[in-house]
Amino acid sequence: MKGRRVCWPERGKVVLEAFEVGPPGPGQVLLRTEWTLISSGTEGASLMALPNTPGRYPARPGYNNVGRVAEVGPEVEGLAIGDRVAVQTGHASVAVVPAERVVKVPEGLAMEEAVFFCMGAICLQGVRKARVELGESVLVVGQGIIGNLALQLARLDGGMPVIGADVDEGRLALSKRCGADHVIDVTQGNLEEQVKALTDGKGADVVIEATGSPEALVPAFQAAGWCARVALLASTRGETPSVNFYRDVHKKGLVVIGAHNSVRPERESTAGFWTLREDTETVLRLLAAGRLNVRDLTSVRLKAEEAPKGYQMVMERRRDVQGILLDWRDEK
Repeated sequence: MKGRRVCWPERGKVVLEAFEVGPPGPGQVLLRTEWTLISSGTEGASLMALPNTPGRYPARPGYNNVGRVAEVGPEVEGLAIGDRVAVQTGHASVAVVPAERVVKVPEGLAMEEAVFFCMGAICLQGVRKARVELGESVLVVGQGIIGNLALQLARLDGGMPVIGADVDEGRLALSKRCGADHVIDVTQGNLEEQVKALTDGKGADVVIEATGSPEALVPAFQAAGWCARVALLASTRGETPSVNFYRDVHKKGLVVIGAHNSVRPERESTAGFWTLREDTETVLRLLAAGRLNVRDLTSVRLKAEEAPKGYQMVMERRRDVQGILLDWRDEK
C-alpha cells in the first residue's frame, strides 16, 4: 500500500514524500489517518536544529495522530476495523503501529479535538509530577499549547489561583477564556513582583515552566515561593543564563522537577507517576466530558499537502497561531 508522509530532507525544509507500507504483522494494526497536530515547540526546534535536538536529516516528524483502524494483524484483541483511535506516530496518511500503543477515542468526541491527546498527556504528566494540591497557587510561564493545557489541568487539580504568564496579549486573552484566574504580561513589569501581588506576597506554590526558553528559568525560580515546586515542562533549548542558586533555589528550599514526557513507568502507574497510556486515556475522557478546552486552541486547519505552509508558520514563530491541524482524510 502506498502512503504519503511529512519529511524534513534538510534543515528548514518540509516536503510530502511517498512511501510503501505493508500489511500489519502479529500484534499490529494498520491505521488510516484522519488528523495530525503539529507540535510547534518540539517539531519547530527539531526542524531548525536548535540546541538539545537531534539535528539529523532526513527526519519524519510527528506524534499526534488520530484515525481509524483499517486492518488488524494476527494476535490482536480488542480492536476492530473502523475503530476510531489515537496513537503516537508521525504525520502520515497510513501507519502500521503496535496495537498495545493504540487508544480508542471515546464516542462523541470530535477527532479534531482528540488529536490533542498527546499534547494533553505531556502536560498531565508534568502537572502530576508537580503534585498540585487543592488551594495551592500555580504559575504557568508561557501560554502556548503546552502552557495553556498545563494551566487548565492545574485548575482541574485544584490550583487556586492559577496564573498564566506570557509576552503576548492574544495568548493571555485565550488563557482567560480557558480558565485562568489571572494573567500576567511579563513585558509590563517584574514577574516576581506581579506574582507576589496576586499571592499575598508569598510567590507561587507551584511554578510550571512551559516556554522552553533558557531566559525564562531565572524569573520562574524568582517567582516561586518558599519551599515551592518548579516543574520544567518545556524542553529548554540552549544554556541557561547565570543562576544565583543560593538566593533563588537553595535559600527558598525549592524543589526543581524535570518533567520530560519520556520519564514515565512503562507498565504500572503510581501516585503522581502514570503510564503514557493511562494519561492518554484520562486526557481523552476529559476532552469528551468537556472539562478540557482545545477548541479555542485550534488556529489553523490545513490539507495534508499544505503541511509546508503550516511549518512555515512555526518557523516564523507566529504567536497568533496555536494548534495547526493537518487533514489527511482526502489522502488515498
